[in-house]
Amino acid sequence: MMRNELENTNIPVKILQFFLSLRTAIWLLMTLLCLLFYGAVVMPANEEFLALHTEPLFRFMAETPPGITWWLWAAIGVLSLLTANTLLCSIESVVKKKRARHWMLIISPQVAHIGFLFILLAHMVSGYGSFKGTAVVYENAVLRLPGGSDVLFRKIDVDMDPMGYMKDWTADVEYFRGGVSLGVDRIRPNSPSFRDGYGVFIKNIRFQPYLVAMVEVCREPGAVWALIGGILFMAGMMTLLFSKIKKEEAKG
Repeated sequence: MMRNELENTNIPVKILQFFLSLRTAIWLLMTLLCLLFYGAVVMPANEEFLALHTEPLFRFMAETPPGITWWLWAAIGVLSLLTANTLLCSIESVVKKKRARHWMLIISPQVAHIGFLFILLAHMVSGYGSFKGTAVVYENAVLRLPGGSDVLFRKIDVDMDPMGYMKDWTADVEYFRGGVSLGVDRIRPNSPSFRDGYGVFIKNIRFQPYLVAMVEVCREPGAVWALIGGILFMAGMMTLLFSKIKKEEAKG
């Protein structure tokens, strides 16, 4: 009886040791790579995965049979465990070495870890609330955005070079809501227009049978979190690099 109680009290400790282990992180990463490799092989062979280009990840997974998306669910599970492993290891490292002389060498990897977690968060947020759609529009066509605004394509213009090749193309747009103008803008390649969190991109121009533009409307709610994560990750890695260089110079 006493032995069973002692073993039960050690269960939380064993769980904590599991998440604090570097070996756990390595095995989780290897498992994740295997799942993603499997997905890279399976996805081109199944037409069901074509919907991933236009639907949010979690909606696609909820609407698709588990027999097809099991590896995606498994990958998310592994990423959840990897997130817990990263977070707990970072906390342990800071707590154990809080009195160390080279504080920047201790905190820099943790900043990079936080950046990694923000990038994971960005993918999860976009997987839940992203949107992507394409349409072919002509001059004076109106497109209803998912946010409720209407975008009027007033003019589509193409700049040609002397050889007859397209150098640039633009579209002048005006936004409306309830019949009231919200403003005008001009979109061109790599210069989209944004309204209500949705980006309107002009992708291509066609002349036949008449001048039309292919546009893409998308929403990436995780973009800000990805930017924050990328900045933190780079800041942590660069600080770690410079700190190590400075430490080596001090030894020399």
